[in-house]
Amino acid sequence: MSFVADLRVVLQGRDFKRLFGTRLISQFSDGIFQFGVAGFAFFSPENQTTALEVATGLAVLLLPYSVLGPFVGVFIDRWSRRQILVVAPVVRGLLLLVAAGLVAADVPDPAFYAAALGVLGVNRFFLAALGASLPHVVPAERLMAANAVTPTSGTVVTFIGAGVGFLLREVFGGNDAGVALLLVTSGLVFGLSALVARTMDRGLLGPWSDPDKPQARQAVRSIVGGLADGAKHLVRHRTAAATMGAMAAHRFFLGIATALGIILYRYYFTDGDPEAALRGISLVLATSGFGYFIAVIITPYATERFTIERWVPIALSASGVLTGVLVLPFQVWGLPIAGFLLGVAGQSVKICADTTVQRDVEDIYLGRAFSIYDMLFNGMYVLAAALSALILPANGKSYLAVVIVTVGYPVAALAYRMITTASRARAS
Repeated sequence: MSFVADLRVVLQGRDFKRLFGTRLISQFSDGIFQFGVAGFAFFSPENQTTALEVATGLAVLLLPYSVLGPFVGVFIDRWSRRQILVVAPVVRGLLLLVAAGLVAADVPDPAFYAAALGVLGVNRFFLAALGASLPHVVPAERLMAANAVTPTSGTVVTFIGAGVGFLLREVFGGNDAGVALLLVTSGLVFGLSALVARTMDRGLLGPWSDPDKPQARQAVRSIVGGLADGAKHLVRHRTAAATMGAMAAHRFFLGIATALGIILYRYYFTDGDPEAALRGISLVLATSGFGYFIAVIITPYATERFTIERWVPIALSASGVLTGVLVLPFQVWGLPIAGFLLGVAGQSVKICADTTVQRDVEDIYLGRAFSIYDMLFNGMYVLAAALSALILPANGKSYLAVVIVTVGYPVAALAYRMITTASRARAS
């Protein structure tokens, strides 16, 4: 298992262990927070959740990462990253206290969502600082291993945090007071990451002083042009662009499947019982998280056996066909299995996309390429949820939604295969 071997190697560094601990604590807190927001938005006994509210909730959870993503680097490269890791948890904790107070006071939902957007905006800076700090605590020869370990571990810990959030909700209750306590707990846990970050030297994580660096205002103005240049560069590297497009397609169809599953559990499977619905969707979340972990293990072997260019369409096509088989009967047992399979396939495609972009895109364009990738990753998911708001009936039972997912995945696989085959023929 290369993951275990990579983890053992990078944990030999003292400073890496501190940065890694900061990440794990923060992403564990994220899991609790995201579960609390999802429970409030989708499964509150006081709310009659609709597909439009699902789209709104997902937009709140994800859009800050896409909108702020290209811009945070300007400031991460100018502010002390160690100080960001120390100060951001405090700011986020205060915002979580505000959000908890708004929930407890039963204020209108838009006020709560505004506070949640603030929390996630701060978190975007925090995660960007973590990523930019990694080369400062890992020798160059171990950087690839560290890059393989940290995102996967963070994702797994986020799922664990969501599971703990579920258990805490059972203790605190599903009413507004219970949600408020979840948010406070998330803030307290996140604060622990600041204590770990403080153990690192202030100048350890950079950035280094550069007198030729443009002013922040000038750098912000140049970002849009830089993204356009990055997009043009990707067009010239069609295999990387196609794999990124495959990831975007997966996120779009997964967004439809997510909205479908939430509404089905909320009404069709449980007759409107929010607690039963939350338990059902939590099971799907757990099986999906297990699928993510399995993908980390099997993808290196699958791509070695089939190559990336073959494994990606296999994963996409299997996602569509098996989702149709499992979900079209509209039986409660089908969704957890579908969640597991989509977790395996989706994480497999993501690993392939990450690898292809890093392999094919020139280093000078790599940051801009991943900024575009980040925008697509979250933006397509939210776009799909918005489409679901238009097509899902009140109880969620939509044959049209399942057909879109079932047919869309193989079509995306075919498009990917055609582009990569043509690109390989042109190169030869």
